[in-house]
Amino acid sequence: MKYLENKNIAVIGSGNMAGAIIGALLRNKELNPEQITASDPYPEQRERVAKKYGVTVTGDNSETVKNADIVILSVKPQVLASVSLELKGKIPANSLVFSIVAGMPIATIQKGLSHKAVIRTMPNTPAQISAGMTVWTASNEVSDSQRQEAKVILEAMGKELYVEHEDSLNMATAVSGTGPTYVFLLAEALVDAAVHLGFSRRDARLIVLETIKGSVEFAVQSDLHLAQLRNMVTSPGGTSAEAIYQLEKGGMRTILSKAVWAAYQKSQLLGKKAEDPPDSPLRVEN
Repeated sequence: MKYLENKNIAVIGSGNMAGAIIGALLRNKELNPEQITASDPYPEQRERVAKKYGVTVTGDNSETVKNADIVILSVKPQVLASVSLELKGKIPANSLVFSIVAGMPIATIQKGLSHKAVIRTMPNTPAQISAGMTVWTASNEVSDSQRQEAKVILEAMGKELYVEHEDSLNMATAVSGTGPTYVFLLAEALVDAAVHLGFSRRDARLIVLETIKGSVEFAVQSDLHLAQLRNMVTSPGGTSAEAIYQLEKGGMRTILSKAVWAAYQKSQLLGKKAEDPPDSPLRVEN
């Protein structure tokens, strides 16, 4: 069953993640370009999206949602309030709002739009190549068929995990949403270390990325605990044991845990800012 057949999709904000969703749906043939309308305030971005995906583009958010069955909110948290004010009461009553706005609680979106059926998601960057991981939840007003529609969108981007409690979305932001940043930083550091040893940067990049890719794929296909996998390549008195000793001595686990916790707190703060009045100190942007 094609849940998105004959559905009209409105995409508010046409940045990287919006492009990832549009591209994934078109690649998977879940939608035709004619079913998608994307809005963006910048003419050059609208031109890029129209040229790349063949979808209808506009600078008018209200026009975009007029006949939409699904409205995908893909804007920065800082502009959600102004976008919500523009769209309040204009989204068709039976439509589904599908939010990828980081940190924004469902209640905030419902209040801002005067609309009850809201899906909140936390995708990540690899969704751009349909290899993403998205954690999501739904308001009570979302119907079973709308949940299936949301799942089709999410599966087009990669893997998905539904959670009952909304705070899990803030946790997912810190782990999977921010996760590619940790991986890219690790890869960058390994490439620099390989260059220090004497490899060219080109060769170092190939070695590091293929090692990471192969290790992840091996872990995905294995039923073993990650600690067991690590022990498989850690011979007593060997090179891996020496490397791990230095990483543990440097507090790698503690630093990583602190980084994830900081990202989690930041996600909560983004939601708190959205709930505070404009003159609140929490609304001040650095």
